[in-house]
Amino acid sequence: MNAFARYFLQLFQQIWEDIKEWFTGLWETLFKNIYDNFVFYFRILKNNIDGFGFFGWVLFIISTLLILFFLYFAVLRIIYLIKRYVRFQKGEMEKDDLREEIARLNQKVMETITEKNKILAMKVSQLGVNPNESYDTIQAETKEDEPTRFAKLRSVDIRYDGRILESYMMEDEKVPLSDIVKNFVNYSCSRLKLFYDEKIIRLFFSSMATSKVIILEGISGTGKTSLPYAMAKFFKNNAAIVSVQPSWRDRAELLGYLNEFTKKFNETDFLKALYETIYRTDINFIVLDEMNLARIEYYFAEFLSIMEMPDLSEWRIDLVPDIWDSDPKMIINGKINIPQNVWFVGTANKDDSTFTITDKVYDRAMSIEFAAKGEQFNAPDTPPTNMSYEYMNELFTKAVNEYPVSDTLLEKFDKLDNFMIENFKLAFGNRILKQIKTFIPVYVACGGTEIEALDYTLAHKILRKFEALNITFMKNELDSLITEINKTFGKDKFKESINYIKQLQKMV
Repeated sequence: MNAFARYFLQLFQQIWEDIKEWFTGLWETLFKNIYDNFVFYFRILKNNIDGFGFFGWVLFIISTLLILFFLYFAVLRIIYLIKRYVRFQKGEMEKDDLREEIARLNQKVMETITEKNKILAMKVSQLGVNPNESYDTIQAETKEDEPTRFAKLRSVDIRYDGRILESYMMEDEKVPLSDIVKNFVNYSCSRLKLFYDEKIIRLFFSSMATSKVIILEGISGTGKTSLPYAMAKFFKNNAAIVSVQPSWRDRAELLGYLNEFTKKFNETDFLKALYETIYRTDINFIVLDEMNLARIEYYFAEFLSIMEMPDLSEWRIDLVPDIWDSDPKMIINGKINIPQNVWFVGTANKDDSTFTITDKVYDRAMSIEFAAKGEQFNAPDTPPTNMSYEYMNELFTKAVNEYPVSDTLLEKFDKLDNFMIENFKLAFGNRILKQIKTFIPVYVACGGTEIEALDYTLAHKILRKFEALNITFMKNELDSLITEINKTFGKDKFKESINYIKQLQKMV
Protein backbone atom coordinates (compact mmCIF):
# COMPACT_ATOMS: atom_id res chain seq x y z
CA MET A 1 0.00 0.00 0.00
CA ASN A 2 2.88 2.41 0.90
CA ALA A 3 4.65 1.57 -2.36
CA PHE A 4 1.54 2.43 -4.36
CA ALA A 5 1.15 5.72 -2.48
CA ARG A 6 4.75 6.70 -3.32
CA TYR A 7 4.17 5.74 -6.95
CA PHE A 8 0.96 7.76 -7.23
CA LEU A 9 2.53 10.82 -5.51
CA GLN A 10 5.60 10.79 -7.77
CA LEU A 11 3.39 10.33 -10.84
CA PHE A 12 1.16 13.24 -9.87
CA GLN A 13 4.18 15.51 -9.19
CA GLN A 14 5.73 14.68 -12.55
CA ILE A 15 2.46 15.35 -14.39
CA TRP A 16 2.10 18.70 -12.63
CA GLU A 17 5.72 19.67 -13.52
CA ASP A 18 5.06 18.73 -17.17
CA ILE A 19 1.94 20.91 -17.27
CA LYS A 20 3.81 23.92 -15.81
CA GLU A 21 6.67 23.39 -18.26
CA TRP A 22 4.21 23.28 -21.18
CA PHE A 23 2.57 26.58 -20.24
CA THR A 24 5.97 28.20 -19.60
CA GLY A 25 7.23 27.01 -22.96
CA LEU A 26 4.03 28.27 -24.65
CA TRP A 27 4.58 31.76 -23.16
CA GLU A 28 8.21 31.90 -24.29
CA THR A 29 7.35 30.65 -27.78
CA LEU A 30 4.62 33.20 -28.39
CA PHE A 31 6.38 36.26 -27.01
CA LYS A 32 9.98 36.06 -25.83
CA ASN A 33 11.25 33.55 -28.40
CA ILE A 34 9.91 35.55 -31.34
CA TYR A 35 12.48 38.33 -30.72
CA ASP A 36 15.28 35.85 -30.00
CA ASN A 37 14.47 33.95 -33.19
CA PHE A 38 14.78 37.03 -35.41
CA VAL A 39 18.13 37.88 -33.79
CA PHE A 40 19.27 34.31 -34.45
CA TYR A 41 18.16 34.54 -38.12
CA PHE A 42 20.32 37.64 -38.71
CA ARG A 43 23.28 36.05 -36.92
CA ILE A 44 23.08 33.07 -39.30
CA LEU A 45 23.04 35.47 -42.25
CA LYS A 46 26.06 37.42 -40.91
CA ASN A 47 28.09 34.26 -40.40
CA ASN A 48 27.57 33.06 -43.98
CA ILE A 49 27.26 36.22 -46.10
CA ASP A 50 30.98 36.64 -46.93
CA GLY A 51 31.17 33.44 -48.97
CA PHE A 52 27.94 33.84 -51.00
CA GLY A 53 29.40 34.79 -54.37
CA PHE A 54 27.24 35.86 -57.33
CA PHE A 55 25.00 32.80 -57.46
CA GLY A 56 24.71 32.76 -53.70
CA TRP A 57 23.34 36.31 -53.71
CA VAL A 58 20.86 35.41 -56.47
CA LEU A 59 19.57 32.42 -54.50
CA PHE A 60 19.53 34.53 -51.34
CA ILE A 61 17.30 37.15 -52.99
CA ILE A 62 14.97 34.50 -54.49
CA SER A 63 14.62 32.57 -51.23
CA THR A 64 14.04 35.80 -49.27
CA LEU A 65 11.30 36.86 -51.71
CA LEU A 66 9.65 33.46 -51.46
CA ILE A 67 9.65 33.61 -47.66
CA LEU A 68 8.26 37.16 -47.68
CA PHE A 69 5.62 36.16 -50.23
CA PHE A 70 4.59 33.21 -48.08
CA LEU A 71 4.33 35.43 -45.00
CA TYR A 72 2.39 38.04 -47.01
CA PHE A 73 -0.04 35.39 -48.30
CA ALA A 74 -0.55 33.98 -44.78
CA VAL A 75 -1.31 37.45 -43.38
CA LEU A 76 -3.74 38.18 -46.23
CA ARG A 77 -5.50 34.88 -45.63
CA ILE A 78 -5.91 35.64 -41.93
CA ILE A 79 -7.27 39.12 -42.72
CA TYR A 80 -9.69 37.61 -45.27
CA LEU A 81 -11.02 35.13 -42.73
CA ILE A 82 -11.46 37.88 -40.15
CA LYS A 83 -13.36 40.05 -42.67
CA ARG A 84 -15.54 37.11 -43.67
CA TYR A 85 -16.43 36.43 -40.06
CA VAL A 86 -17.26 40.11 -39.53
CA ARG A 87 -19.50 40.12 -42.63
CA PHE A 88 -21.25 36.98 -41.42
CA GLN A 89 -21.95 38.52 -38.01
CA LYS A 90 -23.13 41.70 -39.68
CA GLY A 91 -25.43 39.67 -41.97
CA GLU A 92 -26.95 37.87 -39.00
CA MET A 93 -27.61 41.20 -37.31
CA GLU A 94 -29.21 42.51 -40.51
CA LYS A 95 -31.43 39.40 -40.68
CA ASP A 96 -32.59 40.02 -37.12
CA ASP A 97 -33.36 43.63 -38.02
CA LEU A 98 -35.22 42.43 -41.13
CA ARG A 99 -37.32 39.99 -39.09
CA GLU A 100 -38.26 42.77 -36.70
CA GLU A 101 -39.15 45.03 -39.62
CA ILE A 102 -41.36 42.31 -41.17
CA ALA A 103 -43.13 41.82 -37.85
CA ARG A 104 -43.75 45.58 -37.63
CA LEU A 105 -45.06 45.62 -41.23
CA ASN A 106 -47.40 42.71 -40.50
CA GLN A 107 -48.74 44.60 -37.53
CA LYS A 108 -49.23 47.71 -39.71
CA VAL A 109 -51.11 45.61 -42.29
CA MET A 110 -53.43 44.25 -39.61
CA GLU A 111 -54.08 47.78 -38.31
CA THR A 112 -54.72 49.02 -41.85
CA ILE A 113 -57.25 46.25 -42.54
CA THR A 114 -59.05 47.01 -39.29
CA GLU A 115 -59.10 50.74 -40.12
CA LYS A 116 -60.43 50.00 -43.62
CA ASN A 117 -63.31 47.95 -42.22
CA LYS A 118 -64.18 50.72 -39.79
CA ILE A 119 -64.22 53.31 -42.60
CA LEU A 120 -66.47 51.10 -44.70
CA ALA A 121 -68.78 50.66 -41.73
CA MET A 122 -68.99 54.44 -41.28
CA LYS A 123 -69.83 54.91 -44.96
CA VAL A 124 -72.60 52.35 -44.78
CA SER A 125 -73.97 53.94 -41.60
CA GLN A 126 -74.34 57.26 -43.47
CA LEU A 127 -76.89 55.52 -45.68
CA GLY A 128 -79.11 54.91 -42.64
CA VAL A 129 -78.00 51.37 -41.85
CA ASN A 130 -77.08 50.26 -38.34
CA PRO A 131 -73.27 50.59 -38.12
CA ASN A 132 -72.89 47.37 -36.12
CA GLU A 133 -74.97 45.42 -38.62
CA SER A 134 -73.09 46.91 -41.56
CA TYR A 135 -69.73 46.12 -40.02
CA ASP A 136 -70.74 42.48 -39.43
CA THR A 137 -72.06 42.33 -42.99
CA ILE A 138 -68.84 43.74 -44.37
CA GLN A 139 -66.85 41.23 -42.34
CA ALA A 140 -68.97 38.38 -43.69
CA GLU A 141 -68.60 39.62 -47.27
CA THR A 142 -64.82 40.04 -46.99
CA LYS A 143 -64.27 36.96 -44.84
CA GLU A 144 -62.25 35.11 -47.45
CA ASP A 145 -59.85 38.08 -47.66
CA GLU A 146 -59.19 38.15 -43.93
CA PRO A 147 -55.83 36.82 -42.72
CA THR A 148 -56.06 33.35 -41.27
CA ARG A 149 -53.52 31.22 -39.46
CA PHE A 150 -55.21 27.92 -40.45
CA ALA A 151 -55.13 27.88 -44.26
CA LYS A 152 -55.74 24.13 -44.66
CA LEU A 153 -58.54 23.98 -42.12
CA ARG A 154 -60.25 27.02 -43.62
CA SER A 155 -60.18 25.26 -46.99
CA VAL A 156 -62.14 22.40 -45.36
CA ASP A 157 -64.69 24.93 -44.06
CA ILE A 158 -65.11 26.28 -47.59
CA ARG A 159 -65.41 22.83 -49.16
CA TYR A 160 -68.15 21.74 -46.76
CA ASP A 161 -69.67 25.24 -46.73
CA GLY A 162 -69.92 24.99 -42.95
CA ARG A 163 -72.50 22.18 -43.10
CA ILE A 164 -72.30 18.67 -41.64
CA LEU A 165 -72.32 15.95 -44.33
CA GLU A 166 -75.05 13.55 -43.28
CA SER A 167 -74.74 9.85 -44.11
CA TYR A 168 -78.03 8.34 -45.27
CA MET A 169 -78.52 4.58 -45.36
CA MET A 170 -81.06 2.63 -47.39
CA GLU A 171 -83.06 -0.02 -45.55
CA ASP A 172 -81.32 -2.85 -47.42
CA GLU A 173 -77.96 -1.47 -46.22
CA LYS A 174 -78.93 -1.89 -42.56
CA VAL A 175 -77.66 -5.44 -42.14
CA PRO A 176 -76.19 -7.22 -39.06
CA LEU A 177 -72.47 -7.30 -38.30
CA SER A 178 -72.03 -10.84 -39.61
CA ASP A 179 -73.34 -9.75 -43.02
CA ILE A 180 -71.14 -6.64 -43.01
CA VAL A 181 -68.10 -8.88 -42.45
CA LYS A 182 -69.01 -11.15 -45.37
CA ASN A 183 -69.90 -8.23 -47.64
CA PHE A 184 -66.57 -6.53 -46.97
CA VAL A 185 -64.59 -9.72 -47.64
CA ASN A 186 -66.42 -10.14 -50.95
CA TYR A 187 -66.09 -6.44 -51.84
CA SER A 188 -62.34 -6.28 -51.22
CA CYS A 189 -61.88 -9.45 -53.27
CA SER A 190 -64.13 -8.57 -56.22
CA ARG A 191 -63.45 -4.83 -56.48
CA LEU A 192 -59.95 -4.30 -55.02
CA LYS A 193 -58.32 -7.72 -55.47
CA LEU A 194 -57.43 -7.78 -51.78
CA PHE A 195 -57.94 -11.05 -49.93
CA TYR A 196 -58.79 -11.18 -46.23
CA ASP A 197 -59.86 -14.02 -43.97
CA GLU A 198 -63.17 -13.45 -42.18
CA LYS A 199 -61.47 -13.91 -38.81
CA ILE A 200 -59.23 -10.88 -39.44
CA ILE A 201 -62.28 -8.76 -40.31
CA ARG A 202 -64.14 -9.97 -37.20
CA LEU A 203 -61.14 -8.96 -35.13
CA PHE A 204 -61.06 -5.56 -36.84
CA PHE A 205 -64.73 -4.75 -36.15
CA SER A 206 -64.45 -6.04 -32.58
CA SER A 207 -61.41 -3.83 -32.09
CA MET A 208 -63.35 -0.85 -33.45
CA ALA A 209 -66.00 -1.43 -30.80
CA THR A 210 -63.37 -1.72 -28.06
CA SER A 211 -60.89 1.07 -28.76
CA LYS A 212 -60.30 4.08 -31.01
CA VAL A 213 -56.71 2.93 -31.56
CA ILE A 214 -56.03 -0.24 -33.56
CA ILE A 215 -52.53 -1.60 -34.23
CA LEU A 216 -52.00 -3.90 -37.21
CA GLU A 217 -48.77 -5.87 -36.74
CA GLY A 218 -46.96 -8.27 -39.02
CA ILE A 219 -44.38 -8.68 -41.73
CA SER A 220 -44.37 -6.39 -44.74
CA GLY A 221 -46.72 -7.26 -47.60
CA THR A 222 -49.47 -8.92 -45.56
CA GLY A 223 -52.07 -6.21 -46.24
CA LYS A 224 -51.86 -4.12 -43.06
CA THR A 225 -52.12 -0.69 -44.69
CA SER A 226 -54.53 -1.97 -47.32
CA LEU A 227 -57.11 -3.08 -44.75
CA PRO A 228 -58.18 0.38 -43.45
CA TYR A 229 -57.86 1.72 -46.99
CA ALA A 230 -60.23 -0.97 -48.31
CA MET A 231 -62.57 -0.59 -45.32
CA ALA A 232 -62.91 3.15 -45.97
CA LYS A 233 -63.63 2.48 -49.66
CA PHE A 234 -66.25 -0.09 -48.66
CA PHE A 235 -67.97 2.62 -46.60
CA LYS A 236 -67.73 5.09 -49.54
CA ASN A 237 -65.05 7.17 -47.90
CA ASN A 238 -61.27 7.63 -48.14
CA ALA A 239 -58.76 6.73 -45.45
CA ALA A 240 -56.19 9.40 -44.64
CA ILE A 241 -52.75 7.76 -44.68
CA VAL A 242 -50.05 9.60 -42.70
CA SER A 243 -46.47 8.32 -42.87
CA VAL A 244 -44.77 8.45 -39.47
CA GLN A 245 -41.18 9.73 -39.58
CA PRO A 246 -38.31 8.50 -37.35
CA SER A 247 -37.67 12.09 -36.21
CA TRP A 248 -41.06 12.49 -34.52
CA ARG A 249 -40.56 13.33 -30.84
CA ASP A 250 -43.70 15.17 -29.71
CA ARG A 251 -47.25 16.15 -30.66
CA ALA A 252 -46.03 19.06 -32.82
CA GLU A 253 -44.92 16.53 -35.46
CA LEU A 254 -48.44 15.11 -35.54
CA LEU A 255 -50.63 18.20 -35.20
CA GLY A 256 -48.37 21.07 -36.19
CA TYR A 257 -47.52 24.18 -34.19
CA LEU A 258 -48.09 27.93 -34.05
CA ASN A 259 -45.21 29.90 -35.55
CA GLU A 260 -44.80 32.86 -33.18
CA PHE A 261 -42.91 34.84 -35.82
CA THR A 262 -45.34 34.54 -38.74
CA LYS A 263 -48.42 34.03 -36.50
CA LYS A 264 -49.37 31.15 -38.80
CA PHE A 265 -50.18 27.62 -37.65
CA ASN A 266 -48.05 25.03 -39.44
CA GLU A 267 -50.79 22.51 -40.16
CA THR A 268 -50.16 18.84 -40.87
CA ASP A 269 -52.08 16.41 -43.06
CA PHE A 270 -53.05 14.55 -39.89
CA LEU A 271 -54.64 17.69 -38.40
CA LYS A 272 -56.52 18.39 -41.63
CA ALA A 273 -57.83 14.81 -41.80
CA LEU A 274 -58.91 14.93 -38.14
CA TYR A 275 -60.64 18.29 -38.67
CA GLU A 276 -62.52 17.00 -41.72
CA THR A 277 -64.03 14.10 -39.75
CA ILE A 278 -65.91 16.66 -37.64
CA TYR A 279 -67.92 17.58 -40.75
CA ARG A 280 -68.88 13.95 -41.42
CA THR A 281 -71.22 11.43 -39.81
CA ASP A 282 -69.89 8.29 -41.51
CA ILE A 283 -66.97 6.00 -40.59
CA ASN A 284 -63.49 7.55 -40.85
CA PHE A 285 -60.00 6.06 -40.59
CA ILE A 286 -56.70 7.90 -40.11
CA VAL A 287 -53.80 5.54 -40.78
CA LEU A 288 -50.46 6.08 -39.03
CA ASP A 289 -48.27 4.08 -41.38
CA GLU A 290 -45.16 2.54 -39.79
CA MET A 291 -46.22 4.08 -36.50
CA ASN A 292 -43.36 2.53 -34.50
CA LEU A 293 -40.61 4.16 -36.57
CA ALA A 294 -40.77 6.71 -33.74
CA ARG A 295 -41.80 6.23 -30.12
CA ILE A 296 -45.60 6.16 -30.09
CA GLU A 297 -45.83 7.20 -26.45
CA TYR A 298 -43.99 10.44 -27.36
CA TYR A 299 -45.93 11.88 -30.30
CA PHE A 300 -49.29 10.17 -29.60
CA ALA A 301 -49.32 10.38 -25.79
CA GLU A 302 -51.90 13.17 -25.56
CA PHE A 303 -54.39 11.24 -27.68
CA LEU A 304 -53.90 8.08 -25.62
CA SER A 305 -54.62 9.99 -22.41
CA ILE A 306 -57.57 12.03 -23.66
CA MET A 307 -59.37 9.05 -25.17
CA GLU A 308 -59.30 7.37 -21.74
CA MET A 309 -61.65 10.03 -20.35
CA PRO A 310 -65.22 8.76 -19.80
CA ASP A 311 -66.72 12.19 -20.56
CA LEU A 312 -66.67 12.49 -24.36
CA SER A 313 -66.98 16.27 -24.16
CA GLU A 314 -63.44 16.32 -22.74
CA TRP A 315 -61.98 14.74 -25.87
CA ARG A 316 -60.40 18.01 -26.98
CA ILE A 317 -56.86 18.94 -28.01
CA ASP A 318 -55.41 22.42 -27.39
CA LEU A 319 -54.04 24.00 -30.58
CA VAL A 320 -53.64 27.74 -29.92
CA PRO A 321 -53.74 29.83 -26.73
CA ASP A 322 -55.92 32.64 -28.12
CA ILE A 323 -58.90 33.14 -30.44
CA TRP A 324 -59.10 34.89 -33.82
CA ASP A 325 -62.36 35.73 -35.58
CA SER A 326 -60.94 34.15 -38.74
CA ASP A 327 -60.16 30.80 -37.08
CA PRO A 328 -61.89 27.70 -38.56
CA LYS A 329 -65.49 27.20 -37.48
CA MET A 330 -64.86 23.91 -35.70
CA ILE A 331 -61.93 25.21 -33.65
CA ILE A 332 -63.71 26.17 -30.44
CA ASN A 333 -61.76 28.29 -27.93
CA GLY A 334 -58.51 27.25 -29.58
CA LYS A 335 -59.30 23.53 -29.25
CA ILE A 336 -60.19 20.78 -31.71
CA ASN A 337 -62.63 18.03 -30.83
CA ILE A 338 -61.84 14.34 -31.39
CA PRO A 339 -65.12 13.03 -32.87
CA GLN A 340 -66.46 9.56 -32.17
CA ASN A 341 -66.66 8.60 -35.85
CA VAL A 342 -62.87 8.42 -36.34
CA TRP A 343 -60.47 5.54 -35.63
CA PHE A 344 -56.67 5.76 -35.57
CA VAL A 345 -55.20 2.69 -37.25
CA GLY A 346 -51.46 2.16 -36.91
CA THR A 347 -49.38 -0.30 -38.90
CA ALA A 348 -46.24 -1.73 -37.30
CA ASN A 349 -43.38 -3.92 -38.45
CA LYS A 350 -41.07 -5.65 -36.01
CA ASP A 351 -37.47 -5.23 -37.14
CA ASP A 352 -34.25 -3.46 -36.18
CA SER A 353 -35.43 -0.13 -37.64
CA THR A 354 -38.42 0.20 -35.31
CA PHE A 355 -39.08 0.84 -31.63
CA THR A 356 -40.74 -1.62 -29.28
CA ILE A 357 -44.39 -0.80 -28.62
CA THR A 358 -44.75 -0.29 -24.88
CA ASP A 359 -47.42 -1.62 -22.50
CA LYS A 360 -48.90 1.87 -22.20
CA VAL A 361 -49.82 1.75 -25.89
CA TYR A 362 -50.83 -1.92 -26.02
CA ASP A 363 -53.11 -1.61 -22.98
CA ARG A 364 -55.07 1.27 -24.52
CA ALA A 365 -55.14 -0.08 -28.07
CA MET A 366 -56.29 -3.28 -29.75
CA SER A 367 -53.70 -5.17 -31.77
CA ILE A 368 -54.26 -7.55 -34.68
CA GLU A 369 -51.52 -9.90 -35.86
CA PHE A 370 -51.03 -10.41 -39.61
CA ALA A 371 -49.13 -13.69 -39.79
CA ALA A 372 -49.27 -14.23 -43.55
CA LYS A 373 -50.65 -12.84 -46.77
CA GLY A 374 -54.27 -13.77 -47.45
CA GLU A 375 -54.93 -16.66 -49.82
CA GLN A 376 -56.68 -15.86 -53.08
CA PHE A 377 -60.28 -16.91 -53.62
CA ASN A 378 -63.26 -16.05 -55.81
CA ALA A 379 -66.15 -13.91 -54.58
CA PRO A 380 -69.33 -12.49 -56.10
CA ASP A 381 -69.23 -8.86 -57.17
CA THR A 382 -70.21 -6.79 -54.13
CA PRO A 383 -70.79 -3.01 -54.19
CA PRO A 384 -69.74 -0.59 -51.42
CA THR A 385 -72.30 0.53 -48.86
CA ASN A 386 -73.28 3.64 -46.96
CA MET A 387 -72.51 3.36 -43.27
CA SER A 388 -73.21 5.97 -40.62
CA TYR A 389 -71.40 6.03 -37.31
CA GLU A 390 -74.75 6.07 -35.54
CA TYR A 391 -75.85 2.77 -37.09
CA MET A 392 -72.46 1.12 -36.51
CA ASN A 393 -72.54 2.19 -32.87
CA GLU A 394 -76.07 0.77 -32.57
CA LEU A 395 -74.78 -2.58 -33.84
CA PHE A 396 -71.96 -2.56 -31.27
CA THR A 397 -74.35 -1.72 -28.43
CA LYS A 398 -76.82 -4.35 -29.60
CA ALA A 399 -74.07 -7.00 -29.67
CA VAL A 400 -72.99 -6.20 -26.09
CA ASN A 401 -76.59 -6.54 -24.92
CA GLU A 402 -77.42 -9.71 -26.89
CA TYR A 403 -74.14 -11.61 -26.45
CA PRO A 404 -72.79 -10.70 -22.99
CA VAL A 405 -69.81 -12.66 -21.76
CA SER A 406 -71.13 -15.59 -19.73
CA ASP A 407 -70.58 -15.64 -15.98
CA THR A 408 -69.01 -19.09 -16.30
CA LEU A 409 -66.38 -17.80 -18.71
CA LEU A 410 -65.64 -14.77 -16.50
CA GLU A 411 -65.19 -17.07 -13.48
CA LYS A 412 -62.71 -19.22 -15.41
CA PHE A 413 -60.93 -16.12 -16.57
CA ASP A 414 -60.71 -14.86 -12.98
CA LYS A 415 -59.26 -18.24 -11.93
CA LEU A 416 -56.59 -17.97 -14.60
CA ASP A 417 -55.88 -14.40 -13.45
CA ASN A 418 -55.22 -15.61 -9.89
CA PHE A 419 -52.93 -18.35 -11.21
CA MET A 420 -50.84 -15.84 -13.18
CA ILE A 421 -50.61 -13.46 -10.22
CA GLU A 422 -49.38 -16.27 -7.98
CA ASN A 423 -46.85 -17.73 -10.42
CA PHE A 424 -45.78 -14.82 -12.64
CA LYS A 425 -46.78 -11.68 -10.70
CA LEU A 426 -48.85 -10.55 -13.70
CA ALA A 427 -52.44 -9.29 -13.50
CA PHE A 428 -54.98 -8.56 -16.22
CA GLY A 429 -56.17 -5.23 -14.85
CA ASN A 430 -59.57 -3.54 -14.93
CA ARG A 431 -58.95 -1.95 -18.34
CA ILE A 432 -58.46 -5.34 -20.02
CA LEU A 433 -61.52 -6.81 -18.31
CA LYS A 434 -63.58 -3.88 -19.56
CA GLN A 435 -62.26 -4.40 -23.09
CA ILE A 436 -63.09 -8.12 -22.94
CA LYS A 437 -66.73 -7.38 -22.10
CA THR A 438 -67.03 -5.40 -25.35
CA PHE A 439 -64.64 -7.26 -27.63
CA ILE A 440 -66.07 -10.76 -27.14
CA PRO A 441 -69.78 -9.92 -27.72
CA VAL A 442 -69.02 -7.98 -30.90
CA TYR A 443 -66.78 -10.80 -32.14
CA VAL A 444 -69.65 -13.26 -31.58
CA ALA A 445 -72.06 -10.91 -33.40
CA CYS A 446 -69.61 -10.86 -36.32
CA GLY A 447 -69.92 -14.65 -36.65
CA GLY A 448 -67.19 -15.91 -34.32
CA THR A 449 -67.27 -17.85 -31.06
CA GLU A 450 -66.81 -16.73 -27.47
CA ILE A 451 -63.89 -19.09 -26.84
CA GLU A 452 -62.10 -17.99 -30.03
CA ALA A 453 -62.38 -14.31 -29.02
CA LEU A 454 -61.15 -14.92 -25.48
CA ASP A 455 -58.28 -17.06 -26.77
CA TYR A 456 -57.15 -14.22 -29.05
CA THR A 457 -57.47 -11.65 -26.25
CA LEU A 458 -55.44 -13.80 -23.85
CA ALA A 459 -52.66 -14.30 -26.39
CA HIS A 460 -52.37 -10.70 -27.62
CA LYS A 461 -53.35 -8.63 -24.59
CA ILE A 462 -52.04 -10.66 -21.66
CA LEU A 463 -49.47 -13.29 -22.65
CA ARG A 464 -47.71 -10.63 -24.71
CA LYS A 465 -46.56 -9.14 -21.36
CA PHE A 466 -44.24 -12.15 -20.95
CA GLU A 467 -41.92 -10.59 -23.53
CA ALA A 468 -40.89 -8.06 -20.88
CA LEU A 469 -40.02 -10.80 -18.35
CA ASN A 470 -36.87 -12.86 -17.97
CA ILE A 471 -38.25 -16.21 -19.13
CA THR A 472 -34.89 -17.99 -19.20
CA PHE A 473 -35.69 -19.90 -16.00
CA MET A 474 -39.45 -20.19 -16.53
CA LYS A 475 -39.73 -23.27 -18.74
CA ASN A 476 -41.42 -25.35 -16.03
CA GLU A 477 -43.71 -22.46 -15.06
CA LEU A 478 -44.76 -22.06 -18.70
CA ASP A 479 -45.56 -25.78 -18.87
CA SER A 480 -47.74 -25.39 -15.80
CA LEU A 481 -49.50 -22.43 -17.45
CA ILE A 482 -50.37 -24.57 -20.48
CA THR A 483 -51.71 -27.24 -18.14
CA GLU A 484 -53.79 -24.68 -16.24
CA ILE A 485 -55.28 -23.26 -19.47
CA ASN A 486 -56.24 -26.74 -20.72
CA LYS A 487 -57.64 -27.63 -17.33
CA THR A 488 -59.70 -24.43 -17.03
CA PHE A 489 -61.07 -24.00 -20.56
CA GLY A 490 -60.77 -27.49 -22.00
CA LYS A 491 -57.98 -29.29 -23.81
CA ASP A 492 -56.89 -27.61 -27.08
CA LYS A 493 -59.59 -24.93 -26.82
CA PHE A 494 -57.08 -22.10 -26.55
CA LYS A 495 -54.86 -23.05 -29.48
CA GLU A 496 -53.58 -19.54 -30.18
CA SER A 497 -52.56 -18.90 -26.57
CA ILE A 498 -50.85 -22.28 -26.22
CA ASN A 499 -48.95 -21.79 -29.48
CA TYR A 500 -47.81 -18.40 -28.22
CA ILE A 501 -46.51 -19.94 -24.97
CA LYS A 502 -44.67 -22.64 -26.92
CA GLN A 503 -42.99 -19.94 -29.02
CA LEU A 504 -41.83 -18.32 -25.77
CA GLN A 505 -40.41 -21.65 -24.61
CA LYS A 506 -38.33 -21.90 -27.79
CA MET A 507 -36.70 -18.59 -26.85
CA VAL A 508 -35.47 -20.05 -23.52
